[in-house]
Amino acid sequence: MKTLDEIQRAHGELTALRRDIHAHPELAFQETRTANLVAERLRALGLEVHTGLGKTGVVGVLRAGSGKKSVGLRADMDALPMPEHNRFEHKSTIPGRMHGCGHDGHTAILLGAAQYLAAHPDFDGTVNFIFQPAEEGGNAGARAMMEDGLFERFPCDAIFGLHNMPGMPVNQFGFRAGPTMASSNRWDIVIKGLGGHAAQPHAAVDPIVIAAEMVQALQTVVSRSRNPLDPAVLSITQIHAGDAYNVIPGEAVLRGTVRTYTVEALDKIEADMRRIATTLPQVYGGSGELDFVRAYPPLVNWEKETAFAIQVAEEAFGRENINPQVPQFMGAEDFSFFLEKVPGCYLFLGNGDGDHRLQSYHGMGPCQLHNPNYDFNDALLPVGASYWVKLVQAFLPKA
Repeated sequence: MKTLDEIQRAHGELTALRRDIHAHPELAFQETRTANLVAERLRALGLEVHTGLGKTGVVGVLRAGSGKKSVGLRADMDALPMPEHNRFEHKSTIPGRMHGCGHDGHTAILLGAAQYLAAHPDFDGTVNFIFQPAEEGGNAGARAMMEDGLFERFPCDAIFGLHNMPGMPVNQFGFRAGPTMASSNRWDIVIKGLGGHAAQPHAAVDPIVIAAEMVQALQTVVSRSRNPLDPAVLSITQIHAGDAYNVIPGEAVLRGTVRTYTVEALDKIEADMRRIATTLPQVYGGSGELDFVRAYPPLVNWEKETAFAIQVAEEAFGRENINPQVPQFMGAEDFSFFLEKVPGCYLFLGNGDGDHRLQSYHGMGPCQLHNPNYDFNDALLPVGASYWVKLVQAFLPKA
C-alpha cells in the first residue's frame, strides 16, 4: 500500500515523538507540554490550530477542495497516576506518572495521519484532528471539550477514535457495532449508627454489622434483580469504619463501582441500590444514604459508521486482519460522550503480546493496560496512521 509505505518512512520520526511523550507523562487537564507539542507540530504542517478546548485540548483543522462534509478523528493525551517499572531509555521521567494506556501512541498516530494528509490532501472536505485531554479517571475531557463548543465550532458528520489492545495481534483491527464498552459509575453508601463502648453493644447501633449485611444484600442487585441477558457489574471496593479496638464507631462507609452496557440496566441498579441503602439500616435502628455518580455513559458504536470503518480496514489491510465482532469490554471510555452527540465508531488496534519490549527490558511483567510494565508497540504507528488516512479518503472522496 503506497500510503503505508510513505508513512513507514516516517516511522523513526513518529517513534521518537511517541517516546518523548511517554517520557514526559502528564495527568488529566495538565497536558500542557503535550498540547504545546501537538499544536506546534500541527502549525508546522500548515493546519489551522485551536487550543484550550476543555482546558488543554487541541483541534487541528485541515481543509481540501470545496466539499462541505467533515470528519473528526480523536486521540487522547493524558497519562495515569501510577509508577512505571520499565527500564528502557524512554521510561517516565516523572515519579508516579506513566503512560500506561497508550495515549502517547494514539497521539503520535494521529499526528502521523495529519502529517501525511497535509502533504497529500487527497480528499474533499474538512478533517478535524481532535487531541483530547483527561480521558482517564472519570475526568471526562471529552465532555469538557463539548462544553467548550467542540461540535459547534468544528462540526463533524461523523467521528472516529481508536485504542490499542494488548493481546490482539499487531496489525489486526477489532470492531463492534452497538454497545461496546460499559458505563462507568462510582458510588458511596454512608451508614450511620450510634457509637459506643465495644463492651456494651446493647447501648449502641453498630454500623459495621449493618455494613456486613449490606455487602450481601447488594450482591442480589445483579444476581437477582437484573435481567441476566443484560450484563452488569456491581463491585464493592472499599469499606471504612472505626479507629480503635474497643470502640463501636458511629459510621461506616462502603464504596464501589457499577458497570453496565445500557442506561436501562443502570437505572434499575441505581434504584435498587438506593432502596437497599436507605431501608436496610433502619431494620437495625440506623440510617443510610447513597451517593451515586454517573461518570461515563456506555459506549455505543453506530451501525452505519461501524460498517464503514470495517470496510475501510478490510480494503486497506485485508479481511483476514479484521475482527468485526470483538467481545464487549467492561472498561469505560469517555469517547461515549462524543457518540451520544455525533455518529461514529470507536475501534481497536492490536498491540501484540509484549514481545516488543524484550530488547530493552528483561524479566518484565505483563504488557497489559494500566500495568506498570506496559508500553505501546511502536510497530502500530504507521499502521494506525495509514488507517486514518484511508478512512479520511473514503469518507471525503474527491469527485
